[in-house]
Amino acid sequence: MSTITITLSDERLLRLKELAKEAKLAPEDLIRDSIEEWLSRPKDDFARAANYVLQKNAELYRRLA
Repeated sequence: MSTITITLSDERLLRLKELAKEAKLAPEDLIRDSIEEWLSRPKDDFARAANYVLQKNAELYRRLA
């Protein structure tokens, strides 16, 4: 397993600690869980959502053009 180091502003670190406390996790565990969840998402989630919005609003976009 590898380790990385990131730099956060004092304000961001405070917010991270608050969120971790609310979740009853250590800040490191909250970050690790969040990254794991983000990395496990299918790559095309955003593309699929954007395509849906574009198709749904195609007539509106055509009128505005």
